[in-house]
Amino acid sequence: MCARHVGFSVFRRRPDFSAPDTDTMTASQPDHTAPNDTSAARTSWLLDRTEALCRDDTTTGREDQGLPNLRSVLDELDAKVQLQQVAPNRHNVLATWGKPKLLFSTHLDTVPPFLPPRRSGDLLQGRGTCDAKGQIAAQLATIKELLARGHTDLAWLGVVGEETDSIGATAAGALAPQLAECVAVINGEPTENKLATGQRGSLQLQLLTKGVAAHSGMPELGHSALWPLLDWLQRMRELSCEVDPDLGPEIWNLGVMSGGAAPNIIPAHADARLFVRSIRESTFEQRARKLAPKEGELKQLSFTPPEVFARVPGFEHAVVPFGSDAPRLRQLVGGQRVVLCGPGTIKVAHTLDEYITGTELTLGYDLLIKLATTLLEGRA
Repeated sequence: MCARHVGFSVFRRRPDFSAPDTDTMTASQPDHTAPNDTSAARTSWLLDRTEALCRDDTTTGREDQGLPNLRSVLDELDAKVQLQQVAPNRHNVLATWGKPKLLFSTHLDTVPPFLPPRRSGDLLQGRGTCDAKGQIAAQLATIKELLARGHTDLAWLGVVGEETDSIGATAAGALAPQLAECVAVINGEPTENKLATGQRGSLQLQLLTKGVAAHSGMPELGHSALWPLLDWLQRMRELSCEVDPDLGPEIWNLGVMSGGAAPNIIPAHADARLFVRSIRESTFEQRARKLAPKEGELKQLSFTPPEVFARVPGFEHAVVPFGSDAPRLRQLVGGQRVVLCGPGTIKVAHTLDEYITGTELTLGYDLLIKLATTLLEGRA
């Protein structure tokens, strides 16, 4: 984790609901109709706000470029907004209403490359539409409706750096005293509007093999480091797959492999880097070590343990294949309940065809209203 500067600033102003703020809301003529008027108006509100947020390039490291449009939406809700500096020109955003008892959160950054939004009817395409600016719009629409119903005990947190090192969620720990009375945190990710049963861990391993360099014309004088590594990987490919009932199958990816110095030299070194989506009581690392050749060495580069989330009765749950800031955000509310859910599908996140629909956003809003009410009323 790199060194970071943490600072705070607060701003608040009474919004003008009579007309859109054309300086910051860049989507074409978004209306300010309250999202609880009609289903059509709500869907339009959700698509308008998502599109406006997606017009800003907030690729990891550039999150602050999205602050003006985000602030515009928060001003609609008359939020008390606090900026937490995580690194130069990178801020977490905490919005509160009263003394928070429920925290909504998602991330402000997106993966590269930036893809400007394109809208056609109910379909909105572009970077961040589902991961995770659609989450922001759905959560803030939910907060707006809860406020209209008389709830004045809410908070929303947008964090930087989720797509890389979770620097924002880590720095957000300093905000915990302000959220001490929260009973839960709802973390927004594209889960197809189902509640995640948990998330697999992240285990990064490096496999290294050593050889003896020699002229490629006389291979008998050397010993290749690459062939033992390839054989090691092949033995690992033949391992049986372990499955967790709540987290699904344990999977691993060979992401990087390198070795040797030149085509005409017997390679004296080789290595491979693996990313394992680990499950509870995983034996993957131990089994990989047992399969190592005599020339081999295995190093653990990093490890984040898997987590299983408590289920909320009355809601559909599903296994998700990705990680998130949810375990770190749980600590902001004193280790209380964390729920991972939101509109959109992970199948298109991080792709050039990323999209979300107004229908998905509206269903996500409906889910979040029901979920928030359940949590606030202590029925979970």
